[in-house]
Amino acid sequence: MVQGTGSSVGKSTLVAGLARALTRRGLRVLPFKPQNMSNNAAVTLDGGEIGRAQALQARACRVLPMADMNPVLLKPQGETGAQLVVCGQRVDTVEARNYQSRKAHLMPRVLESFKKLASQADLVLVEGAGSASEVNLRKHDIANMGFAQAVQAPVVLVGDIDRGGVIASLVGTQVVLQPQDADRIKGFIVNRMRGDPTLFADGMRFVAERTGWQALGLVPHLPDVRDLPAEDAADLMASLRAKRRLDEQQGPMPRLRIVVPILPMIANFDDLDPLCAEPGVDVIPAVEGEALPKADVILLPGSKATLADLACLRARGWAEQIVEHAKNGGSVIGICGGYQMMGLSVADPQGTEGPACTAQGLGLLPLHTVLGHDKRLEYGTGFLELGGQAVSGYEMHLGQTNGPPGLKLLLRLNGQAEGAVSDNGRVWGTYLHGIFTHRAARLALLERAYGAAFAPGGMWAQAGDHLPENHDGAVEAALDHLADHLEQHMDVDALLALACVPRYAA
Repeated sequence: MVQGTGSSVGKSTLVAGLARALTRRGLRVLPFKPQNMSNNAAVTLDGGEIGRAQALQARACRVLPMADMNPVLLKPQGETGAQLVVCGQRVDTVEARNYQSRKAHLMPRVLESFKKLASQADLVLVEGAGSASEVNLRKHDIANMGFAQAVQAPVVLVGDIDRGGVIASLVGTQVVLQPQDADRIKGFIVNRMRGDPTLFADGMRFVAERTGWQALGLVPHLPDVRDLPAEDAADLMASLRAKRRLDEQQGPMPRLRIVVPILPMIANFDDLDPLCAEPGVDVIPAVEGEALPKADVILLPGSKATLADLACLRARGWAEQIVEHAKNGGSVIGICGGYQMMGLSVADPQGTEGPACTAQGLGLLPLHTVLGHDKRLEYGTGFLELGGQAVSGYEMHLGQTNGPPGLKLLLRLNGQAEGAVSDNGRVWGTYLHGIFTHRAARLALLERAYGAAFAPGGMWAQAGDHLPENHDGAVEAALDHLADHLEQHMDVDALLALACVPRYAA
């Protein structure tokens, strides 16, 4: 089990890299995360949903994602509440305090899922959640030491040197844990080293001597991880900033500026990854406290709480700017929750996202959305209505969106009409996550927004000729590079030796 000294220390990425490295060694490896909290989710082929990180880890293992890989998923809907997904299916909306008492009842489901995976694998790589040292949450814990004790899993602790204080965070974790929990930790990894690694050799020795844990690796920062889907909004922002710095080095050539309003409940934002990969595109985040930057395209991404984020758009003054942008001939794109916001109204008669209400949309498309308790979780393949380029991805949303007869369609998906396009073709929306994955479709959509530079033979289309036709190919290459990186900078054999324990028995 891989646990961390805190959130965002790189647990998900390390598990993905180890999964690919060990799979390439011929082992049957499966990923598992008992409890995840993320609005960046993925659809499983059995009609469930799990954290996006676990879907990526499944890809690293070269297997299809399964609901059992992440049996408890919390999808925040506000500062104190979250949608509770158990074994892939939405079961309730819970408040943070009330959820703590429910965890004991969820542990049997977690252990059942783990047992299924363990029976199919040589090795299960388990990822913890948040910090291992959250002793205030230890009672009924299912995410970290509570789970590790339940299955007698050896634990490897990860610290992030890039954020500072890594020695104190590693050693301090041992200090605050109960002795029986501290004894579960067998080794440690220091992640995201920048500069000369020999400068931290003494630090590695100090932690090993003070804790008695085995030093398993000092892992240098790897820029290529930006090509992997980000797990949370903080990772997304860091990735976008890194991409902007690289783009600025290419000089002042005209580029397509896509502005993305970063809203509190942003979800499934890996839709942005293929756009970030295009050399002629700047994906520019807009954050609270500032006006929307100058844009060619404004893209409204998915949202876990459409009504709350729509209200936030208005409160920040962005709604008026988006409408004005469209009136002046600018392009606006909406995906899933963003698509719902673009219509005339969003109704929540059953109080799915909060008190029952109806809100006025941005009015960019002649659509009405009604939210409900039933969630649509489905893979889809099809083609753009104009041009016929192939698309594929998944739908993950509550509610239905309807428009008038004769509405211009964006897609044909699984043989059905999907999405909507304005009369001038500059404004469009869809429920399809992954619409930009195939490069031919991506370029066709970018051409609508920016013209000939993205048309076949155009300047930016040619500049990206090295990109794979399917963005999944870039993710695969990044996973292989990450696996190579970990094989070089970690003692993977020692980690495997730690995992040689009696198989879990119910």
